[in-house]
Amino acid sequence: MTEPRKRLAPALRGVIRTLHRDAGYLAVGLTFVYAASGIAVNHIKDWDPNFTHVERTHQVAAPLPPGDEAATAAVVAALAITEKPREAYRSGKDLEILFDKRTLHANVETGLVVDESDEPRLLLRAANWLHLNRGKKAWTIVADAYAAGLLFLAASGMVMIPGRKGFLGRGAVMVGLGAAIPVLYVVLSGGP
Repeated sequence: MTEPRKRLAPALRGVIRTLHRDAGYLAVGLTFVYAASGIAVNHIKDWDPNFTHVERTHQVAAPLPPGDEAATAAVVAALAITEKPREAYRSGKDLEILFDKRTLHANVETGLVVDESDEPRLLLRAANWLHLNRGKKAWTIVADAYAAGLLFLAASGMVMIPGRKGFLGRGAVMVGLGAAIPVLYVVLSGGP
């Protein structure tokens, strides 16, 4: 009775190893996206993971015309901006010109213009959009399939190696340590 088990176990282990390998290759791209985005979103208090703040300076003819409307028109024309400003007002020697996604600070005496805007971090912003499931229903299916794939990789990885280096030996200790990390954190931090 023990001999058929010995023959079956290596065959089954080979199938699991093949499936584990192929599922692992399939998961690599998604893992990079989720890992990079996870690190970025975890540090949202330290920096904006979706946008980078950009400041550019420009020189326009000085002094600017009197009156907010005329001065705004002169700055916008000199910088060849086609978008209409939302608002413009004076703040000391500066004329503040606000658009939807940028702000111009124009010194009315010197003509120096500081152009502030936030530009998207192309790849990281897309990864964050996916990670936070902003794509909704269709992406939920992909994310759920990925999570199921990770569960398969974890479970199949535990049974691939037999003996004392496998799950019943060193593997059980490592799995126990891995499970202890979130449990200890919840207990020591006071939990939710």
